[in-house]
Amino acid sequence: MASQFLIPSANATSGGRDAVYVATVPLKAAAGPPQLMMSMAYSLNLKNLEHFMVLIKPSSPARPEVIVFDFQPVNLESIEAALSILSGKLIPGVVMQRTLKKVPRQRCWMVGSCKGNNAMEMAIEFNNSWETHLKVGFHDCRHYTNALVQHLTGEIQIVERLRRS
Repeated sequence: MASQFLIPSANATSGGRDAVYVATVPLKAAAGPPQLMMSMAYSLNLKNLEHFMVLIKPSSPARPEVIVFDFQPVNLESIEAALSILSGKLIPGVVMQRTLKKVPRQRCWMVGSCKGNNAMEMAIEFNNSWETHLKVGFHDCRHYTNALVQHLTGEIQIVERLRRS
């Protein structure tokens, strides 16, 4: 069971190495029919409509911010992107990087510590080789999260393990 190896973010420690987390948020959709479809799917508790991200919390006190990496459509909320996603077409994607002041308390789990000395450098190296054409169900945020977490920690299929917990 996933809860045996995943530590809720509020109690997590990384043992002196950069800590690696996985977080989820609801998918965003353009106003109108795409947004209505997302709302209906959430009311039916369809977990496939979650957006997965990788968070790195550096062990250095000099860097208190948390770095977030995720993979998403270039035009996230456009009607064209929503229609392409729903029809299963390949669309342009982008790997995003941003910072947070702290690790979220909800919908966020510590996966483990980075196996290398600098998780940020490892993530950037990984992102430079990531194919950015997105196809939901085949090459999307779930696949990106699984691959980046494996690259950083060695943990495999983390998204599937989270979904079972």
